[in-house]
Amino acid sequence: MVIQDHAEFEKNCSECHAAFSKNLQRDLCLNCHDHNQISEDIDARKGFHGLFPQARKAECSSCHTEHEGRDADIVGLDEETFDHKFTDFLLSDSHVTTGCNGCHEADEKYRSAVSACFGCHEDDDNHGGELGKECENCHKETNWQEADFDHDKDSEFALTGAHMENECNLCHVNQKYTDLGKDCYSCHRIDDTHNGDNGTTCETCHKTTAWDESAFNHADESDFTLEGKHDEIPCESCHTGSKLDDPLKMECIACHRSDDEHQGLNGEDCNNCHKPTKWAKSIFNHKQDTEFPLLGQHKEQICQACHKGSMYDVQLEVNCLNCHEDDNIHKEDQSSDCGQCHQESGWNDNVIFDHDFTDFPLIGLHAVAPCEACHIFAGFHDTGNRCVDCHADDDLHKGRLGEECNACHNPNDWQLWVFDHETEAEFMLDGKHTDLTCRSCHRSRSGSRTEIPKQCAGCHRRDDIHSGQFGSDCGRCHTTGSFVNPGRPE
Repeated sequence: MVIQDHAEFEKNCSECHAAFSKNLQRDLCLNCHDHNQISEDIDARKGFHGLFPQARKAECSSCHTEHEGRDADIVGLDEETFDHKFTDFLLSDSHVTTGCNGCHEADEKYRSAVSACFGCHEDDDNHGGELGKECENCHKETNWQEADFDHDKDSEFALTGAHMENECNLCHVNQKYTDLGKDCYSCHRIDDTHNGDNGTTCETCHKTTAWDESAFNHADESDFTLEGKHDEIPCESCHTGSKLDDPLKMECIACHRSDDEHQGLNGEDCNNCHKPTKWAKSIFNHKQDTEFPLLGQHKEQICQACHKGSMYDVQLEVNCLNCHEDDNIHKEDQSSDCGQCHQESGWNDNVIFDHDFTDFPLIGLHAVAPCEACHIFAGFHDTGNRCVDCHADDDLHKGRLGEECNACHNPNDWQLWVFDHETEAEFMLDGKHTDLTCRSCHRSRSGSRTEIPKQCAGCHRRDDIHSGQFGSDCGRCHTTGSFVNPGRPE
């Protein structure tokens, strides 16, 4: 019994069998079974029957056995083991793992499956056919999403800078891949903050590396070279409108009028004093451009310390008191030439007044005393030069020894007194008297020279064990060398 498709020929054996001739058997098969295609495949060595060696030489019946019943499978193709290399479509990459029904439709002949990409992937074509049917020009069998299109070689628009990172649909909106504009404005019209005022050749100023990175060379393409802070600020800081080619004035005051703290009093040529690197840092040379070079602490001051308000062009007096009148603790007592004593390195540093040119040269401890120790009220002219003028409160003698302190005291040290008892008093010190302190005899610290008795009993009355029996002239028996070892009485 033959298969169902051959049932109509079952009673007519000659349709399939040539009597007594095996050589004609193959021809009879080919006459019915698309003989033109299969014969052409065999002759052209293409397709399965042209590429599979046995199919080219053997009888058809060696593979396609009949009389196995109505439902028999005489094709005998095992989809699990079939080697696709004997076809015109070699399987590779993703196609290897695809099931047969992924390409071969049910109830259709295997050979009817097309080998062109578009035959299977037409429904996958996001481009709507605009790029043609040669999918392999861009796509790979390894991954449909992995395009192999070389924009630099395969189009008239080479991708550079940020364009290389963009997704295709950012430029190819609605899958339009042909007849697109190649100028910047075709895509970047909506990004144009200038609203077309600067033309459509964006590349004149912008780079593909970054839209905000300008390629405009201000030095070469304008009459205003950007220096210092000017090179760091955005264009719109100066070009306030959208049209950048509108001519701007190049004078500083054109942009910085609102920054002018001088309110125009110093003119409009700001670069006489200011640098583009820093507005607040002045380059004005006080030494060359004025009659007052800045030295010492004056160099550290801000301009407004001397130039009050905005009056920089007003000639200031160069005498010290013009600025330092409030600092003048001497008021009208001294001259207005502060430089006679003070230096610009510091108001109180190294005052250079020479006291030797006054009526009171400074020696000893006076030389290291601060000025205000003597000049209490900052009035230098009316300060007395006598000891008592300063040391009245220090006088333990309460004035009883006169006002000539230097008769006894030394300016090198108050405690170093130089009083000579032998020459300046009527009582010569000898013996034990030379070892005594002044207070041993001058007990009140304030007695005058005449109040101290010169007789022994004046000081030694309490030491007299004789209770006055031998009179008050102790020297008759005693000496100043030793009170307890009396000498021979006269």
